[in-house]
Amino acid sequence: MKDNDKKVSKKEAELENELAELTGDLKRVQADFVNYRYRVDQERKALSDAAKASTIMKLLPMIDDIERAITHVPQELAGNNWANGIVGLGKRLEKAVSELGLTRIEASPGVLFDPSLHEAVMMEDSEGDEDAISEELRAGYQLGQSVVRHSMVKVKRQPSPPERNPQTVVETQLEGEQPEQIKPED
Repeated sequence: MKDNDKKVSKKEAELENELAELTGDLKRVQADFVNYRYRVDQERKALSDAAKASTIMKLLPMIDDIERAITHVPQELAGNNWANGIVGLGKRLEKAVSELGLTRIEASPGVLFDPSLHEAVMMEDSEGDEDAISEELRAGYQLGQSVVRHSMVKVKRQPSPPERNPQTVVETQLEGEQPEQIKPED
């Protein structure tokens, strides 16, 4: 009987080991499947976002044209039904693209310049905040957190002081002369 119990015990141990291995294999397969589903979902989302961005990029010139048309309506057409229709068209288009997740990048005068959102195409010397936007030349847009098109802006900066040649200053000091004083301009 002892011999028979040893055989049953050994057989039970083998079955338990096999069951543990199969359970481990099943858990790995389940984890692989969960990872696969997550990866496929991420790829599907990325593909959807790329398709949205491509479509929106094709619509942006029309949005720009409608905005320009609205801002340049002649005074005599201010109350005209046709002009009001263009304004309504602009609002509907703006609403449709905002439902897709498109938002306009803030680039009004006084906003600090951010190279990740804005593209500086002009610089002007000005007193006040350094690297602040003075004018938006073309609107920029984001789709979620991704920039679809940077805002084209004019940036104001503080004027730089006049450059001095350091070699000339050193030579004059060596000769015993005082370096020339730079007088501030009025």
